[in-house]
Amino acid sequence: MVCLGNICRSPLADGLLRKKVKDLNLDVYVDSAGTANYHVGEAPDHRMCQTAKKFGYSIDELRGRQFVVSDFDTFDLIYAMDKSNLSNILKLARNQEDVQKVALILNESHPEKNLEVPDPYYGGEKEFIEVYNLLNEATDVITASIKHIKK
Repeated sequence: MVCLGNICRSPLADGLLRKKVKDLNLDVYVDSAGTANYHVGEAPDHRMCQTAKKFGYSIDELRGRQFVVSDFDTFDLIYAMDKSNLSNILKLARNQEDVQKVALILNESHPEKNLEVPDPYYGGEKEFIEVYNLLNEATDVITASIKHIKK
């Protein structure tokens, strides 16, 4: 799960998917990162932590990190929150195999629409809840796909 600073969208997506695969006892490694190094080592934005708690999730333990080339080796799928971060990730791709691992997360819930998860950072509660709803739906689809593959 990758956004710009790894303090709003990607940690929420990380926390949602992490809990869902754990609840289903699926052996899946989930993590998040930012394409920029603005918030390395920092906790998620307190407003996103509050939003997650409102819906029964906790992302308090997550810490920001920057996306690195070796993430292509570690992960089978890399989800970008928006087109700008998708582009930043793809610039680091070493080959076509790396490129094929990267997708916009909302293409899971809205196939081929290339929709972006809006950055709620400069918004209010409404924007944070909108991001939660979008990512909850997308991670439901991802979880169902993983569950189907793991059978």
